[in-house]
Amino acid sequence: MRILYVFAMLLIMTGSYAQRKKITVDRAAAKEAYEYLQAFRDNPKKMMRALGVRFDAGKVSKIKLRWNSDLAKAAELRARDMAERNYFDHSSPEGIGPNHYIVKAGYVLNSDWLKKRSANNFESIAANHPTAVDGIKAFIIGKGSPGFMHRKHVLGLDTWNGSLQDIGIGFVRIPEGATYKTYLSVIIAKHDW
Repeated sequence: MRILYVFAMLLIMTGSYAQRKKITVDRAAAKEAYEYLQAFRDNPKKMMRALGVRFDAGKVSKIKLRWNSDLAKAAELRARDMAERNYFDHSSPEGIGPNHYIVKAGYVLNSDWLKKRSANNFESIAANHPTAVDGIKAFIIGKGSPGFMHRKHVLGLDTWNGSLQDIGIGFVRIPEGATYKTYLSVIIAKHDW
């Protein structure tokens, strides 16, 4: 009986390892998404016409987003974790939210933003888009996402989101073993208020 248990555990561990091995982190796609988002913020009227969407372009934040390697690391961790463990949520199955992943990656946050374990003040997520740019477009269009909330976040359409300036994006692909083929995490943050 004990031998069967050990064999079963070995199969589970080997299967998990094989699944993780098939996940690819696409940093080039993440950078393309960052560049697309900055281009949209730089010229929202032109980009809105290209996407076929209409909203008040004057509210789009003009703050130049700065690529931050710590936030990119946190976003990759988030996207990879969702792919590896086959869930799609702002909180991990243990209830740990993006704010804690951000700090774990080395980015300093106001301690008030860490009081709640599941806290998310800075992340938008998407899944099953062929490219990371397609995920950003979906946030802006409102297709397959909570619409205005993600648009507000990535374009900085309100005072809070408009004050965020550091960005990191994680985009991973998983050909099998998960509900979705791709996972995208976009983290736009700031250190304090």
